[in-house]
Order: sequence, then structure tokens, then C-alpha cells
Amino acid sequence: MINPYEIIVAPHLTEKSVALSYGDPKIKDEEKIVRKYTFIVKKDSNKIQIKAAIEALYNDGKKKGEGINVTSVRTIKVLGKKRRRGKSTGYEPDRKKAIITLAVGQMLEDYGV
Repeated sequence: MINPYEIIVAPHLTEKSVALSYGDPKIKDEEKIVRKYTFIVKKDSNKIQIKAAIEALYNDGKKKGEGINVTSVRTIKVLGKKRRRGKSTGYEPDRKKAIITLAVGQMLEDYGV
């Protein structure tokens, strides 16, 4: 199996992604909230590998049924923007983002730390 630290590069923390991690503000019951988290992942990884890596990272050392359960993974390919450095121009590197949806009532404790 591939090391999960090679697949998951970093959490992607923006205002929109942090708002997704709080869930829908209309739902008041904490056990009914569906939370989504965004990560930057390796460009050649697929959804099955991303799901396995997230569950391996956050379920490490926990009993079966106590850890998190990823219900869906959505991936986005982000092309690098054109940037100028003085007189020369270049491109930022391309990257891949994954939006992870957890089961109802679950949350990641150390997201972004």
C-alpha cells in the first residue's frame, strides 16, 4: 500500500473550505450535520487512493467503528496561473484538490493543524 502521507499533500484552508467544514448553518443538531473538508493531493492519485489515505491517517490506532468514514470524494484539477517575475513570465505548477465528505455527525478534530 502507498504511504498516505505521499498522497495527501496538505489541507487546503480558504474561507470557503473552512465554511464547508462547519456544515450547513441551518441544521442545529450536531449529529445531523454533514461536513466537507478540502485537501491538496498528489496529481496522479485517484479517488479510491484518496479515500483510503484519509481513513488511514485519521483512523490510526482507533478501533473499527470509532474512526471516521468517508462517504464521497470529489476531485478538481487546478491549472497553474500565469505569473510575472520581473520581466520574465512563467506559470505556477498545476495541482489537484479533493473535497472529502464525511458520514453524518462526524468531524476531523485536527484539520489544518
